[in-house]
Amino acid sequence: MSVYVAHRLFAAHDRALAADLADRLAAKVGPERVFLPFCDTDEEDLVAEVKGRRLFELDRERLGRLDAVVAILHGPSLDDGVCMEIGYAAASGVPVIVLTTDFQTYSLTEAGPRLEFPDPLLQAVATRIVRVTKLGPPTTLPSAPPQSRFPGFQVRNVAQTNTALDAAVDALLDLPDRAPRLLGAPAVIGAPVYVEASPYTAWGRDHLAKSCVDAGHTVVVPQRFTSSDPVAGALADLTAVCSATRLLADVSGPETPPGTALLVGAAAASGVRIAAFQPRPTFTHAHGREPNWRNLMIQYAADAHLDNGDAVLSWLAA
Repeated sequence: MSVYVAHRLFAAHDRALAADLADRLAAKVGPERVFLPFCDTDEEDLVAEVKGRRLFELDRERLGRLDAVVAILHGPSLDDGVCMEIGYAAASGVPVIVLTTDFQTYSLTEAGPRLEFPDPLLQAVATRIVRVTKLGPPTTLPSAPPQSRFPGFQVRNVAQTNTALDAAVDALLDLPDRAPRLLGAPAVIGAPVYVEASPYTAWGRDHLAKSCVDAGHTVVVPQRFTSSDPVAGALADLTAVCSATRLLADVSGPETPPGTALLVGAAAASGVRIAAFQPRPTFTHAHGREPNWRNLMIQYAADAHLDNGDAVLSWLAA
């Protein structure tokens, strides 16, 4: 069994949590069968001509030969790189376990169905969701000063985390051999363009969709945000993306919206041409790496980066 641990990279505590999970998995399946990004791509010390692209290639190579993904997702702001990796795995028929300690649930309307994540696509594609929402039991710490309440609270959080990590390992060991493949029919000439808007930009779905229609393309837009059954709508969106000729995705926002990132991954795994629309990019910089306008897994999965309406029309005409 080859297992990919997908996690947010950009803070030490996130990397440490993923390392803890990877170590527990390695104890069960063997260390050579567990892949931990950043650690196993030697990100801090890697030297390459275009370092960001090389990191993308290393991660994508491993995504192409997996038995399972265990993804850590916490809170309403979900890492776009992790979501892209989930989409890639799901479209490839690889089982995905999602681990969360978020105590909130979500809905698309005030009285709508409750979801485990802000975008129903995450719930739709997960083979298993391991959700541990409660602190560990109160404990007495003899070494803690009587007036200090904080060490006890820390211990309760550590206990919650340990419970969640162990549950994720158990879920992995209990997985079926393979998840059902979620791809639609192979894309053919004349198949529609799937247009995914972002809630963070004035260029909404209607603008991008109109550009496609004006260029002579049939357009498909998301169903999951308007469907009475968001999970069923999400699966329809995934199928539509995997059988489209192109994905035009607005990746604007603090991070690429999680469902959009997942669809980018699914499209990449399915050989669908991808354009990332982002009129106002924010560049990130890291040691030894070229400036990046989006998470590496999004930036290098996209065939084109578009920043205005004319660029959209040129890409559609190509």
